[in-house]
Amino acid sequence: MHSGEEYSAQNLKVIVFRLLDEQFGVDVSQVKSIERLDTITKVPRTPSFVKGVIHLRGAVIPIIDLKERLGMEDATVTDQSRVILVTMDGHEVGIIVDAANDVMDIPVSKIEPPPRMVSRVDMKYLRGIAKMPDQLLVLLNLDKVLDMEEIELIFQGEELTS
Repeated sequence: MHSGEEYSAQNLKVIVFRLLDEQFGVDVSQVKSIERLDTITKVPRTPSFVKGVIHLRGAVIPIIDLKERLGMEDATVTDQSRVILVTMDGHEVGIIVDAANDVMDIPVSKIEPPPRMVSRVDMKYLRGIAKMPDQLLVLLNLDKVLDMEEIELIFQGEELTS
């Protein structure tokens, strides 16, 4: 075994993505893959931020519009838009972002609790703010953003098989 554990204790590896003009990050350990936005099948009687489901590699995956979920205004989708597939409580969920930029190692020492008005995003969804040399990176707490009780509503009473 190599010393990766020591390294990971000092750094947080995140996937960096953009929503409107803000840079966000999520822990890479929760990310399964990044995909191009494909056809989304609408599902009736779901929260408005749930755009529907996609069929990907034999699985049916709910798709969340992250901007809408976070209360951001613009829900425009472009060629740069991506779906970040994350795993939460054993469920795969796709989140639509404006662009997925990079993987970054952030020194834990650079992460601070979020100040009150640093982002347009509700404080309860934030894990912290990373002060990087050329930007502030808003770190999301996916456990709060993706409330699994809400997500499971998509599948309530339905047997979706591939």
